[in-house]
Amino acid sequence: MFRGFYTAASGMLAQQRRTEVLTNNMANANTPGFKADQTSMRAFPEMLLQRFDQQSVPAEKGLNLPFNKRIGSLNTGVYMQESLPSFMQGDLTDTGLKTDLALLDINMPANESGLRGSVFYTVSGPDGQPRYTRNGNFTIDGEGFLTTASGLYILNNEDERIQLSSDRFTVNEDGILTGEAGETARLGIAFAENPESLRKEGDGLFAATDDSVLENAYNAEGVQFKLQQGYLERSNVDASRTMTDMLTAYRSFEANQKVLQAYDRSMDKAANEIGRIG
Repeated sequence: MFRGFYTAASGMLAQQRRTEVLTNNMANANTPGFKADQTSMRAFPEMLLQRFDQQSVPAEKGLNLPFNKRIGSLNTGVYMQESLPSFMQGDLTDTGLKTDLALLDINMPANESGLRGSVFYTVSGPDGQPRYTRNGNFTIDGEGFLTTASGLYILNNEDERIQLSSDRFTVNEDGILTGEAGETARLGIAFAENPESLRKEGDGLFAATDDSVLENAYNAEGVQFKLQQGYLERSNVDASRTMTDMLTAYRSFEANQKVLQAYDRSMDKAANEIGRIG
């Protein structure tokens, strides 16, 4: 079997998976609060090739002994190690709608590895457990509860649903929400010290990997942020760079495909022509 056969195949698989991630980023370029996924590639361990059974005569002993000659290393392929979202702040866009809210990071402390934390809105997930999102495209349902566009309840600072008399309410920079009838609440904002530990779900939602509850951002030391009513945080997808990366991944896939086809033709000759008798 040709040694590079599986190496080329692994390169095709890695670039296919990378293309899928980039395509998803591009599809969500206009989704409020979307965080683009970033991929990391890693090579399989290299193998050392040596030639065996060569006879050599060492001058000092004059004996024929087996001698292993080093040929070189062989790269056995590459794979996509992981895909992690980037929590870089997205640009704010003015919508003028009272129900649109944007989180603006001012100061996010960094953890021991140098990764900066991030803040999120707290919502009630489909299973009733807390979920976290940066998508501030909210609405008021038929019962007056503040919800996401998909109908999940927005929670206040005490993990309770927020009910209002109308959509004519105000939110200040500190998250204090005041309704038309005088009702007040404070939006539940959570802080993730290590946002890469969050599990990404559909509909712009994140969940703690161990199903724990994130820290209250208002009480987190060194965390500074503010809310902007009438604005939405855009996705942090760089459309032009993503398109360039997609083309690069496609060309890499195509190059590996050509190598694989060349190996296939060589195997066909070895099986049907070289080994033919008569």
